[in-house]
Amino acid sequence: MKCTQVIIIGGGLAGLTAAIDLSNKGIEVILFEKEKYPHHKVCGEYLSAEILPYLKSIGVDLEDLNPAKIDTLEYSSNSGNLTTCPLEMGGLGISRYSLDYYLYTTALNSGCQIIKATVMDAVFSENSFTISTSTGEKLNADFVLGAYGKRSNLDKKLDRTFFMNQSSWLAVKAHYKNDQYPDNLVSLHNFEGGYCGLSKTELDTINVCYLATYNSFKKYKNTEEYRTAVLMQNPRLKEFFQNSDLIFEKELSIAQVNFDKKSVVKEHILMLGDAAGLIHPLCGNGMAMAIHSAKLATDQVLSYYQKFPVSREMIENNFEKNWRINFEQRIKTGRILQRILLNNSFATMSQRLVNTFPGIMPYIIKNTHGQPVYV
Repeated sequence: MKCTQVIIIGGGLAGLTAAIDLSNKGIEVILFEKEKYPHHKVCGEYLSAEILPYLKSIGVDLEDLNPAKIDTLEYSSNSGNLTTCPLEMGGLGISRYSLDYYLYTTALNSGCQIIKATVMDAVFSENSFTISTSTGEKLNADFVLGAYGKRSNLDKKLDRTFFMNQSSWLAVKAHYKNDQYPDNLVSLHNFEGGYCGLSKTELDTINVCYLATYNSFKKYKNTEEYRTAVLMQNPRLKEFFQNSDLIFEKELSIAQVNFDKKSVVKEHILMLGDAAGLIHPLCGNGMAMAIHSAKLATDQVLSYYQKFPVSREMIENNFEKNWRINFEQRIKTGRILQRILLNNSFATMSQRLVNTFPGIMPYIIKNTHGQPVYV
């Protein structure tokens, strides 16, 4: 049976970042990803600048991709009333198509082995893991990092509670061409049953990604009909869609988007990114949080291989503790914002409050973003 030090399940932002960091420090890593690079993913594609110092420390300089520089947030209620606020740290508009591929090639150059396959099972016994894949391989590893996204059949194997709960959310994403949309802007627009984010990408396209309740969507035949009948009731979205051209052949969508609380460690697997807890899009920095979670995990894994190693129990406890310190409050804030914005009365009242007291919006942003992540 082939042996390695670390196996990473999933090659998204968290998985690839962890692979680069560990490989750079001489750890033997094998990463499994079921999709072929490059590919588009349903994602908001706004990356908070808080994570850039950490990325640079592991040799990832996103300036190479010429991303859009974003420093302004705007929000509109379903009626189209608009609120604008500067983003103190700002961020980048960058597509997952380019970013994931860039991280993929960087991981390969760092010495990580990347295998296109699905992990079917991960069993912990006698202080190590045995991994079974869709290609019939079995591998042994000291550590497994779960970075496989929002939902996987592996969650069922691991008997994770959230997997058994039906979710009432779906997400839809596409790129549009609109030469009038500002490069420096990320916008969030409320509509009946959900909210839609827009931001420029390095591809000179506008990423449009929205989250909708299943109840608001189910009576419509397709996303095009839903977009016309529901999203475009917001005048800001109506203006955007009427003056934009769809670039994708068709919109991408995912169902069963679940915001239930998840275990950060399950059967000794350290969970990263969305596998540890789905961050509400309203937090505005899910991509940065996924990458940050990779750092938290790699810090603990590396401590195991030091001259005076720590126990697995201590590693898991430290990872859970640090995850809560960095992300728990932000996720709670996102849940509160979601409840407010999905109620038209509350959304209107909150917007009036923000317009009356302009300092409220920066305070909310501060509570959904972290401090710059340095090494």
